[in-house]
Amino acid sequence: MNDFRIELTRGELTESTFRVSAAVVDADGALVAATGDAGLVTFWRSAAKPFQALPLVADGGADRFGLGDEELALACASHSSEPVHRDVGRRFLERLGVSESDLACGPHAPLGAAVAAQVAREDTTLTPLWSNCSGKHAGMLGLARTHGWPLAGYERAGHPVQDRILDAVAQWTGVPRDAIATGVDGCTTVSFALPLHAMARAWARFGVSPEPAARRLRDAMVAHPFLIAGTGRLCTELMTAAPAGAIAKIGAEGVYSAALPAFGLGLTLKVESGEMRAANAALIGVLRRLLERLDPGALGALAPVAGFDPSPVRNTRGEVTGVLRSAGALHFR
Repeated sequence: MNDFRIELTRGELTESTFRVSAAVVDADGALVAATGDAGLVTFWRSAAKPFQALPLVADGGADRFGLGDEELALACASHSSEPVHRDVGRRFLERLGVSESDLACGPHAPLGAAVAAQVAREDTTLTPLWSNCSGKHAGMLGLARTHGWPLAGYERAGHPVQDRILDAVAQWTGVPRDAIATGVDGCTTVSFALPLHAMARAWARFGVSPEPAARRLRDAMVAHPFLIAGTGRLCTELMTAAPAGAIAKIGAEGVYSAALPAFGLGLTLKVESGEMRAANAALIGVLRRLLERLDPGALGALAPVAGFDPSPVRNTRGEVTGVLRSAGALHFR
């Protein structure tokens, strides 16, 4: 068995194996490397956030409301609900002239471990601003305000906001609108289902696009990696370790997307079981195998995030009992 995969060991044995499908493509959509089913159709989830934010910038909303790089980075984020994330979120809403009650996302348990523990310890009442998707929803409210569309129902399929975003997703992925399946995401808004290679193509294009809106969002993400995720999380750690070398975004259910601007490539992977703890190792494992082939000298950029693959598995006393690690090979075309 030489296909790329994630293995969970306990002692000397492999206790669990997680199958991974991945596509690495260039901006024209040519497949460069793959494992599993590069055409697997699945939901993009939060790895689609930059493309959901692009219409706000392209249609003039960022300029109209004086949004800075921090607000634009938060629009692309799955943040950890740390104080800085909530502070930027409040400022975002103030600049749009809307309130937290306008956010359609419900409260969400913090993705950051320390914040989640603090919330539980202090019995904090969570509000929509704590949602990891609050920045995305603020961006959607901004798009509605830019065009004078109703705020009510902005998150639902059929609302002009979602029609405009669907146009953007079709444009960047190269998949016709009527071929994009949709569902309802965990944060209440529309989620898009597409082949992995189409998602990867969008990220490849995003990484190198000269279009002003794409450049502005890309620069905001690179300038503020902490806002994209948070303390100890891979999106932030990777983008901090290799500024502009990799632009990464996690999605739910084992999805990850990234752009590698220096190589003109984009990638999307799916841990097919949806196992989120395997997604970090999968991204680092794919990136390592890509760089081994494309530019071994660049492997040093992954050193600061090496602890995600392999990552230790610990028992309730903190003792290491095994590892979560990538195994197998990518298939290059």
